Amino acid sequence: MLEKNPYKYNGESLLVQEDFQNTKTKNVYLESYGCAMNFSDSEIVMSILSKIGYKSTVNINNADLILINTCSIREKAELTVRKRLEKFNRVKRINKNLKVGVLGCMAERLKDKFLDEEKIVDMVVGPDAYKDLPNLIKEINNGNDAVNVILSKDETYGDVNPVRINTNGVNAFVSITRGCDNMCTFCVVPFTRGRERSRDPQSIINELNELTDQGYKEVTLLGQNVDSYLWYGGGLKKDFQKASEIQKASSINFSKLLEMCAISNPKMRIRFSTSNPQDMSLDVIKVMSRYENICNHIHLPVQSGSNNTLKAMNRQHTREEYLDLINKIYKIMPDCSISHDMITGFPNESEDDHKLTLDLMEEVKYCFGYMFKYSERPGTLAAKKLNDNVDEKIKSRRLSEIVELQQRHSLFRSKEKINQVVEVLIEKESKKSSNHWAGRNQQNSTVIIPKEKYKVGDFVNVKINDCTSATLIGEGLGYSKNN
Repeated sequence: MLEKNPYKYNGESLLVQEDFQNTKTKNVYLESYGCAMNFSDSEIVMSILSKIGYKSTVNINNADLILINTCSIREKAELTVRKRLEKFNRVKRINKNLKVGVLGCMAERLKDKFLDEEKIVDMVVGPDAYKDLPNLIKEINNGNDAVNVILSKDETYGDVNPVRINTNGVNAFVSITRGCDNMCTFCVVPFTRGRERSRDPQSIINELNELTDQGYKEVTLLGQNVDSYLWYGGGLKKDFQKASEIQKASSINFSKLLEMCAISNPKMRIRFSTSNPQDMSLDVIKVMSRYENICNHIHLPVQSGSNNTLKAMNRQHTREEYLDLINKIYKIMPDCSISHDMITGFPNESEDDHKLTLDLMEEVKYCFGYMFKYSERPGTLAAKKLNDNVDEKIKSRRLSEIVELQQRHSLFRSKEKINQVVEVLIEKESKKSSNHWAGRNQQNSTVIIPKEKYKVGDFVNVKINDCTSATLIGEGLGYSKNN
């Protein structure tokens, strides 16, 4: 299933449904790029801004403040942001009082260089500095540039109640960890989001309870690596070894947190993203198998099927260990769907390495995946130590082969569902037909059904009659027991 990443937002203007009452209200136009964490962070930003009199607008011409929440994971993402800034510059020429701020990973990577490179930008704010926005906005309104890109050892925004934006009232993101310690050589995340730290579990449960009270039916627990979740009273994961015996004994890891979430809200569907193979424990899989409201889908990025490439990427797993984990997952949860990330054209990747990736895909037959050409990112270990020496034409050809193979596997996995009855949570109207609803099953496949008597937010038992590589097509048989 090659589809648009459901957790990727490419320049979506974000609108808060509530109108915050304030006599001194100003308008903020907010765009978010990149991963689900960025989208979740934008909800935190809007919560902070609402308290100082800002409300959201989708019309940049009405904005007093434009914020763009950025991604640095690939060069294309940064180029897209720079093109958007050109658009904002044209607006700023007309509205001389307009201020522009850059948030997120790109801001963290470039820091104050952004002010020099993009003269339109008034404010640069890293992912751990959003609570400083009121002070930074005061600075730029006084005619000064403002920068805060300090990475925190303890900021999780657990005390900030996110303002849900562009919501369907059904699905929500809940951030549980920030940062990453893994230091994969291709990745900027450790440099843009800092060290791993976890959020107080009680604040997570409280947020889930509030979402349930508001009528939400599904949450996705978010983190750069959710499997690394570890709460022992606060602090970095790397410092856990220094914790007291009491702290260690009472600590909560991801499997325990997942169980807490499932028990506290038994009618709430729970997903999580993203997992790292080296940190995925069988305890997590066993918890998933015990609770019906935890979705049977794991996004398990592998990046390559070659041990040589995995070692060069500093991935802390081998091909054999990864396949062993897959087999253990299927043994415990036979109906689990597994998706992947794959990078092709990594430095020194040979044709044999590429064939090993195709071979691994043949063995697993993923339900869907997100596939990319290697993009060298400044500051990463790969950029410092490895020569980006795979020709672009070869990268493109290898990517095409990976995509084509994944499409075949996606169709294979979709066909397995024909004549099965699956539970679907209706999320929105189908893009292709106003007479049909679109939703997802437990395995994260998109399902299309006739509207009939059903509405957004309903759990429906659906018989699958047909499929494409990206979509299951079925008919509603009635409400499920979760309704």
